[in-house]
Amino acid sequence: MSKPTMRIRASFFDFLAPAETPQAIAAQARYLDDGVLTLHDGKIVSLEAWQEGHHRQSSELIDLRGRLIVPGFVDSHIHYPQTEMIGAFGEQLLEWLNTYTFPVESQYHCADYAASMSDFFLQQLLSNGTTTALVFGTVHPQSVDALFSAAEQRQMRLIAGKVMMDRNAPDYLIESAAESYRQTRELIQRWHGRGRLSYALTPRFAPTSSAELLAAVQALREEFPDVWLHTHLSENQDEVAWVKALFPERRGYLDVYHHHQLTGRRSVFAHCIHLEEEEWQCLHDTDSAIAFCPTSNLFLGSGLFNLSRSWQQGVKIGLGTDVGAGTTFNMLQTLGEAYKVAQLQQYKLSACEAFYHATLGGARALDLDAVIGNFAAGKEADFVVIDPAVSPLQQLRSANSKDIWERLFVLMTLGDDRNIAQTWVNGQCAWRWEGA
Repeated sequence: MSKPTMRIRASFFDFLAPAETPQAIAAQARYLDDGVLTLHDGKIVSLEAWQEGHHRQSSELIDLRGRLIVPGFVDSHIHYPQTEMIGAFGEQLLEWLNTYTFPVESQYHCADYAASMSDFFLQQLLSNGTTTALVFGTVHPQSVDALFSAAEQRQMRLIAGKVMMDRNAPDYLIESAAESYRQTRELIQRWHGRGRLSYALTPRFAPTSSAELLAAVQALREEFPDVWLHTHLSENQDEVAWVKALFPERRGYLDVYHHHQLTGRRSVFAHCIHLEEEEWQCLHDTDSAIAFCPTSNLFLGSGLFNLSRSWQQGVKIGLGTDVGAGTTFNMLQTLGEAYKVAQLQQYKLSACEAFYHATLGGARALDLDAVIGNFAAGKEADFVVIDPAVSPLQQLRSANSKDIWERLFVLMTLGDDRNIAQTWVNGQCAWRWEGA
């Protein structure tokens, strides 16, 4: 049944088109202090400046003046099973995996447990304004079945996959390459392209992947060329050294994946902190994308992602919270940490650029910018209603901010989940703060 047409009056901010340089982003930005967004059947019909005649139209009008509406946030890298171990103390990447991550992930063989945590995870995304995410499951197929089922109920646009891992992990999480291939293929056939759901081939990272497993991933990508590829790359210096020892025949970490034809459009590599020169060039040449995960990189002491270099090399990036190494589901807080990472490298990350990466830029990194990421007519109606001043300090700073750029910057440095008033998915309000 078709949904009725509705209109929303508020302030709006989005980007009209992707940008190839940081300097070009502002030219694509659109801000309407008083606008009206028209929706029909889950899609955007139009966004235009409010005019007095609009109040006489017959369709439902929702008046949200005083609120700022932006496209739904896109999280380009997150682990849903790690939700319950967020904020785990004291380790860097490899020790952290063995001490905390693997034991937690062992629980997801239980379908009921996976279903319960999937519901909790998706509610965390929605309550923080995230409407699309690229998500790691565990090695257990039931972890992905549960997540996709919960996302389908909410009509969310989600990309996810079962972890593929056949060595260098505890026995209780190890699978054979043949088993990983079979289970992944079944999941692709069951879920990929079903409604707003898509599948990502998900080898955890090179150290837990044998050459046989990577060949299985390659075979699946050749069989299903429109699926995504989601993995980790060059997060930690010890990890990079380990990969070089495990794959001495390859030219470097990225070449382990590239050799198996796992780079390319719809390939998303998380972190990419310690890339070598030819790896930057390979990411550009293959149209691969990077997920920049600032809170995780700082929390695990992994290093500082070179945002400026990604622009110079013409490599697409999105923002990832990387929960549970990341310390928040909230994209506003993630943008604030991205600013600090950039500052430490003498790069000034503007609010304009930051919100671009969290919306249309993130959609482009996931090859979804044709369907989400801004308020263009025909796109899916996923967006966030933000209350820009929910505390006395925010009210003070918002009141003395001279323009939209300063107000956005205040949001990304002082904002958090309290600023998310509503989250809309597929043209319907999917989450609402109790006081909104």
